[in-house]
Amino acid sequence: MTGRKTSRRDLLKGGALAVVSVGATGAATARQVSTTGAVVEEAVTPQTLQCAEALFDVRYTDAEREMVVAEIDGWIDRMSRQRAHAKPNTLSPATVFDPRLRSRRYRDQADQVAPSGADAGALPSSPADIAFAPVWKLGQWMRRGVLTSRRLTDIYLDRIAVHGDTLECFVTVTPDIARAQADAADRELAAGQDRGPLHGIPYGMKDIVDVAGVRATWGATPYQDRVAEADATVTTRLREAGAVLLGKTTNGALAYGDRWFGGITRNPWNTQEGSSGSSAGSASATAAGLVAFGIGTETLGSIVSPSNRCGTTGLRPTFGRVSRHGAMALCWSLDKIGPICRSVEDTGLVLAALNGFDAADAGSLDVGLEIDAARPVRGMRVGYSPAWFEAGSDADRAALQAARDAGVELVEVELPDLPYDGLFAVVEAESAAAFEHLTLSGEDDSLVWQAPAAWPNTWRRARFISAVDLINVDRFRREVMEMMDGVMEGLDAMIGPNFANALLVITNYTGHPQLAIKSGYNQLATRTIFGDAASDEGATHRVPQTTSLWAPLFEEGTLIALGREIERRLNVADDHPPAFHQE
Repeated sequence: MTGRKTSRRDLLKGGALAVVSVGATGAATARQVSTTGAVVEEAVTPQTLQCAEALFDVRYTDAEREMVVAEIDGWIDRMSRQRAHAKPNTLSPATVFDPRLRSRRYRDQADQVAPSGADAGALPSSPADIAFAPVWKLGQWMRRGVLTSRRLTDIYLDRIAVHGDTLECFVTVTPDIARAQADAADRELAAGQDRGPLHGIPYGMKDIVDVAGVRATWGATPYQDRVAEADATVTTRLREAGAVLLGKTTNGALAYGDRWFGGITRNPWNTQEGSSGSSAGSASATAAGLVAFGIGTETLGSIVSPSNRCGTTGLRPTFGRVSRHGAMALCWSLDKIGPICRSVEDTGLVLAALNGFDAADAGSLDVGLEIDAARPVRGMRVGYSPAWFEAGSDADRAALQAARDAGVELVEVELPDLPYDGLFAVVEAESAAAFEHLTLSGEDDSLVWQAPAAWPNTWRRARFISAVDLINVDRFRREVMEMMDGVMEGLDAMIGPNFANALLVITNYTGHPQLAIKSGYNQLATRTIFGDAASDEGATHRVPQTTSLWAPLFEEGTLIALGREIERRLNVADDHPPAFHQE
């Protein structure tokens, strides 16, 4: 076969297939054929291997390189044919992550949620005050007959119309769906049919989660016209709980950061900076009082990070507790779905609606959920490290003092110094596999964020992760799981700054739950997505932050009880961004 020579990049964009043959000299030849008929032949020689060795930090002898080249044709052919085989985003790997250790027995939990019993007080006269009220108060007012779901829904839709463009936090608003669901909720409540704490409560759904008939763009240019054909499991469960869908909140393109094809989602406390990500829109809209709560997802910080930036309360559940069926897969062994709210108690109410086994999700686990929001916390054993708080902020130290004042027993813990950053290979490789077609077709060039840290470059680099290294990283992941199990032994929870001692990374990979609680404020310059100052202008802004709690696997109930008591003592949860708390 003959044809014009072309570049490798052009070849990949043309949908190239690679076939290898061995020439008379014994050197393998990578013969790559594009859909246009162009051909590139590049000999894989011992010298090629010698150049590649630096990428993988290995060294072979001349004789060893000759033997590898003699057998490499079949290997490249197998991988090329496998690459050409279509694999939809919904197809999970055969190897499924399970956070449970065989050596550990986990207690059985009944599905029961006991609210705190606090009194919501009188309904405010101000629509803004109603909009910013937590879910547990909104529910009480509805059941007293002083607030309807339709009125509350219209308050939020009005606020979205006024503030949504400023914050760039909604990709799609669904007023017709919202009003129809609100009216149905009101009729049911009037007839004595109560679906539970979320009945009639309006919310925003992160845009990587499907709602049938509604755009689910994944925040990315290649998918901006994608319309979901069926509901995700969490969509169905929220509908069954009586919740009201206001629309799809923005997320960074393909679940990374706050930059999407239509703009950059803003932090309501400082609209000059992004809201971090990737659950950017859910955190921004919740903090600004445009929704009662938002649904977020987290692979490696996407609930905790925007909650920290916007001052919301984010709960990342134990891996496997909430079904991901119908949500975009980024990293099958790390993806999790959880609530973003304005109070700790609310996160428990939302999680209870989401919890439950789903056979459609290969990683789903059948685990009950027990929450007693008013459970006493005195005597709880809570792990911490003084060094974490020395390096933390005044707000972090205030949260620690609140826990101490609540009567918990603070227990010093120490995490071993291990190469935790090696775990990043998992998310890099899995996400590169999930979106391989964008890399190979060249469509990754259409993503709005193009930088060394952005997905396009990450996925190109991930092609050079050794399969051997990846398996050994997975073995190291089990070591980290066993380490954290040992650290958590005898503890009810741990407390620390969100990113202390790699805990956010560690616990995402081990599957442990994390609760980010609004703990105070800082005067900071406008920040980049990674938290660095964006300029040297010197101007600062009063912005919130969160502090985190971690618990043993499946013990979210402990996080709710302890977090609610710390929240009560800190007394900052009811502060809201001034620019959005006006009539």
